[in-house]
Amino acid sequence: MTQHDLKDRRAIVTGGAGGIGLACARELAARGAHVVVADLDAEAAQAAASEIGGEAWAVDLSDTRALDEISLDADILVNNAGIQRVAPIADFDPDTFRLIQRLMLESPFLLIRAVLPGMYARGWGRIVNISSAHGLRASPFKVAYVTAKHGLEGLSKVTALEGAEHGVTSNCVNPSYVRTALVQKQISDQARTHGIPESEVVEKIMLTETAVKRLVEPEEVASLVGWLVGDTAGMVTGASYTIDGGWTAR
Repeated sequence: MTQHDLKDRRAIVTGGAGGIGLACARELAARGAHVVVADLDAEAAQAAASEIGGEAWAVDLSDTRALDEISLDADILVNNAGIQRVAPIADFDPDTFRLIQRLMLESPFLLIRAVLPGMYARGWGRIVNISSAHGLRASPFKVAYVTAKHGLEGLSKVTALEGAEHGVTSNCVNPSYVRTALVQKQISDQARTHGIPESEVVEKIMLTETAVKRLVEPEEVASLVGWLVGDTAGMVTGASYTIDGGWTAR
């Protein structure tokens, strides 16, 4: 890592107050970027921003109508905010499905739309979309999440093609299960849906497809994001980088 290679760069990280987002915010700030921590939890966003010397943006990204005409000044955008719900399709709440599409697909589109004019004007920009192994593979009982992540993959590729002549790259990072609160909250839902004890969920559900039998650490995801937003990754665009312990090698 080059110390302060992101000096004078302005970054926005959504869902930046915890988990992968906070790890990314710390990584970019450590390398000199001014980081805007965007999160629904205003108090947590302010705490994270204070820790890294950035700024907080308390925002409900599921309210996509409010983002229709927004304009954002950023050199780097990390689309990370997300939630998860686990249920069979026949039992899946339609409003929850719509919520997940708004938060995890519509809002990244609108944020990309909001940052591109400034990136184009400067001739430089980096967009990283935190996708998932579920952006490349499907699992039962996760219809909304898998749908949104597959859509995010397409959005990222179109952005890459349009942004290329303007010095803007767009890529996806695709981790398997990461040690975050989001994953911890899934355990009871997974146990109930699959009819197994909570103590067996990590081994029998979350790690069954991976060759490396452990959860991904948030800092591992952030390290890849850090490389993708640097100058040495200028020829990397339209790609999907797995951090999945060999899941998608099958």
